[in-house]
Parts: sequence; structure tokens; C-alpha cells
Amino acid sequence: MRSLIFLPLFIILSSGNVIKQNENNGLEWWENTIFYQIYPRSFADSDNDGIGDLNGITSKLEHVKEIGAGAVWLSPIFQSPMYDFGYDISDFYAIHDEYGTMEDFEALVAKADELDLKVILDLVPNHTSNESMWFQEALNGNEKYYNYFVWEDGVIDEDGNMQPPNNWRSHFRGSAWEYREEVGQYYLHQFVVGQPDLNFHNPEVVEEMKNIIRFWLNKGVAGFRVDAVNCLFEVNKDLYDGKYPDEPFSGRLDVDPDSHDYLSHIYTKDQNETYYMVYEWRDIFDEISAQDSLERVMMTEVYATIQNVVRYYGEGERKGAQMPFNFNLITDVDASSSAADIKRAVDKFLTYKPVDKMANWVVGNHDNSRMASRYGSSLVDGINMIVLLLPGVAVTYMGEEIGMLDGEVSWEDTVDPSGCNTNDPINYYKSSRDPERTPFHWNAEKNAGFSTAEKTWLPVAKGYETLNVEVQKAAEKSHLKVYQALADLRRDDVFRLGRYDSLALNNDVFVFRRWYQGEYYLVVVNMRENEYTLDLTYFENIDGDVTVVLSSIQSSKDEGDTYPASAVPVVGFEGLVLKHL
Repeated sequence: MRSLIFLPLFIILSSGNVIKQNENNGLEWWENTIFYQIYPRSFADSDNDGIGDLNGITSKLEHVKEIGAGAVWLSPIFQSPMYDFGYDISDFYAIHDEYGTMEDFEALVAKADELDLKVILDLVPNHTSNESMWFQEALNGNEKYYNYFVWEDGVIDEDGNMQPPNNWRSHFRGSAWEYREEVGQYYLHQFVVGQPDLNFHNPEVVEEMKNIIRFWLNKGVAGFRVDAVNCLFEVNKDLYDGKYPDEPFSGRLDVDPDSHDYLSHIYTKDQNETYYMVYEWRDIFDEISAQDSLERVMMTEVYATIQNVVRYYGEGERKGAQMPFNFNLITDVDASSSAADIKRAVDKFLTYKPVDKMANWVVGNHDNSRMASRYGSSLVDGINMIVLLLPGVAVTYMGEEIGMLDGEVSWEDTVDPSGCNTNDPINYYKSSRDPERTPFHWNAEKNAGFSTAEKTWLPVAKGYETLNVEVQKAAEKSHLKVYQALADLRRDDVFRLGRYDSLALNNDVFVFRRWYQGEYYLVVVNMRENEYTLDLTYFENIDGDVTVVLSSIQSSKDEGDTYPASAVPVVGFEGLVLKHL
């Protein structure tokens, strides 16, 4: 009966999509905004040491505002030895000294508030750093902190040598266990050796992480993106005679035994307790939100089956993350994909998510090859049209607004442990995440305007002299200007509140329709260089003429050009936003 009671509170959309509204037909601040991800080390360097910092970010917040984003999400800024560039946190309550001070962070939040931008931080709850006070105290015999981590006895092989407790593999290759003589046991690290896993079966760890969340939310942070959340719990070894069981082989023949993908991670990922921990965190978010009426937002990073991803939204009366990240446009499709593949990737998330929850669209981040490199530079505008005009929340990784490409990083300059741990100077680039983390392109000056240092922490990508913000601001038509126009357009009620459906008109052309109160828009993306004349009357209620609202940089069409809906010409890789007349 509950669904019958609440149904009038929703506008029901086709393709299983629903946009929840309040009495004013308004949405919460986050529900239709653009989140702009900043990798702090690579955005802007204020002190010219070759490393980006908080003051650099503060100085460039006007750019974020100008492109139409409503929030910045900062990759980790906490104190860290930087073995994994901030994801190995030694102090969750302090700012990393290369990035600045707590005063610098507070100034950033104040400037963002002045610009009406929200600030989201990256929470890394699964592990800490082996240089943290917690881990050092554990090594010194402090029982409280010993129990913060996952320890296990080794096993003696037939030759009398000590071996790790089982076959679990690290995400960064090799055993997920590391021996410490001080303790006489192995500790679990699902990521690099310097990132010991926290023990969330320990109530003190649970409360510690809740206090960390409270600390930053009370400093004016509008939410967290939660890293690697599905690795939070390991199976309870008491269910397996007191020993952590081996994980089964994945059956993949394209990886070696040291690879994380060599095993199926049925005991170290997607454990049932994880979802309920996220629900407990949501309670903390709501507790803080109630104090000042600003809804705090949780975004969860999970690469998993769609069924597991959407569990993070909540269960029954328990609320979870508002935004379990939807990576389908990263994991399921790329430049080789057909229009039908794109439609399937989009529809999959809309189909599986709860009908009353908001969708979100992510096409790139600091862990994956850049959007323009995966899809091709010719599709930058078309992919941004998809991400920004589909129903729900858009997430943009810094540089996608100008079509930045992956940088070339030599073996000698490689610093990412994913690449370094291959010990392969030839094929390292297949694993390294450095190419998508190279410094941002502001202008054609030294180091693309990122820094005046003689050497930057990663080399600046080639071609920055012509691919940068300044050039695209000055151009009559550019990726940046198309992006800004899309951000403006998504504020229209048709895109904020409207319904959605889509068609793959042929192998190459994906089209989706948004409509609200008699207004209809069609977004056309040609994935290939082939030219077509499209019949858009396959969509119900589309007849007569359509007019061009916005076009990609390849297009010769101008705003206001009109075409019969039954015969719209498109050139190769063209992206169009059309309005039905």
C-alpha cells in the first residue's frame, strides 16, 4: 500500500525513470546539478613547486562557476605520505602539507560559498596509511589500535617457510598480506602495501569513521564521495573455522597469477554488511543536514554488478547514498560502441535504479582514461550532450569541458603504483593511471599555465598550446562554449523535470527525447563519420519541423536552423540539440 500512498508525489517517466518533486516543483540542490571533480595535485599550483594545491583551486573556482557546475568534488586532500597520492591517509583530520593548511581549506570553502558552489570531499574509509598514528600504535603493541586493522597468522609451507595466510590478491598486484615482525602476523592491504585495511567488524573503527564524517561536515562540507566502498568488509572468518578462506580463480586467461583479476573476490568485496554501514553513514549525513537544512550528499564509488550498485540507494525505510556512481558510460561503452550499445548502457541504470531515486551520469575520473581518449576527440560534444542532458545528476572530470586527452607519461616519469608495480617498462602504460592525471590546461604558457615550476609532478600533455581554456574561451565555437551552453540548457524545466525516452535510429545514431508540459527536445549523437538523413518521427508526437538549439563543433548548423522532423541531415560525429516546433 505504501507505493500507492506515495505515487502522487512523483512524476513518472518512461524508461522507468522518476523525478521526485516537492510542492514547488523544485529539486534538492544536488539533484540536477553538475559535480565537477578536481584532482588537486593537477589543477592549479599557487606556490610553483610543481604540485597543485588548495590555494590554486581557490584561485580557479570562477572557472567552475563559469562552466555551469554547482559543486566541486576534491580528490583526497588529507595528510598522506602519498604512496597512492592521497588515498593512503595518515591523518583524516588534517590537510596534506603539500596542499596547504586548514586555513587554506577554510578559505576555499568560503570562496566557494561566495560563488554558490558546494564542496564535496573524498572519504577513504577502507584503509589508512601504514604511517598513520593508528598503525604505528598497533605495531607498538597498543591493543586498541591493533584491533583497528585486520591481522592474521601466516602459514608454514612444506619447506618450512612462512607464507601469507591465503591467496588474496591486492588491487595493485601480488599478495594482499604483508608481514610485520613487530606483531608476528600479516596485515591485510587490499590496495598498496602502505594502505592497511581497517577492521569494520570493530565498533571502535565504525565510530571513528563516523566522527571523521561529522568533523568535515561540520566544517561546511556538503558531502562525500566514498572511495572503494564495496571493499569495506571481508568475510567473517569465524564462519570458516577461524581462517580466512582462499578466493576461487576467476578463470581469466589474459591475466597472470599476481593480478587482482586472477581471482573472484567473493570474500573481500560486496559483503552484505557493507550496505548497512552506508545506511548508518547516511544517518550521520541527515543528522548534520537537520542542523542547517542543507542536504548533505553521499556518492559511492563501486565497480560491481548493477544489482549491487543500486543497493547503495537504500533498503526499505533505510536511506543510503543519494548517488551510487553509475559507471556504465565508462565500463560498458567506448569509441567502438554502436548506438544500440549506448542506449543499452543508458537504459540499464534507469531500469535497475529505484523508481523514486535520481540517476547520475559519469563518463570519466582520475582512475580511467579520459573521455576524449576513450571516445575520440570528435565525440567530445556529443558525449557531453548525453551526460548533461539525460535526466539526473551530471559528473564532469576536470578537462572534459575542453576535451582534454590523456597525457603521455614515460616509464621514468611514472609514479602511479598501478603502473610502477607492473615492473614492466614496456607495458606499464596499460595499468598506469598517470595519463588521465596530467596537469590541467589553462593556457599556452609554460606548463599550460598550471605552474611556473621547472618540473611538474607529472609532465604536461602534448598539444596544450592549442587545447586549453584560454584558446577555447576566445574561439567562436569550442568544446568549452558547447559545454557552457549545455549547462545553461539543463536548467530548463524540460531537462530538470521532464520525461525521457530514446532510440538507436541505426547502428551509428543515438537519439533521446526529453519533454515536459508540451515542450519536446531531441538530442542527436552520431557516433561515426557516416552521414545520414534522420527520420525523427519514429518518436511519438514528433512531426512537422524541428529547430537547432545547439550543435557540436563539427556541425555547420546554426541556432535557429529549421528542418523537417522526417528528414534531418547529420554529418559525421555531429551532435545536435533540437527543439520540436
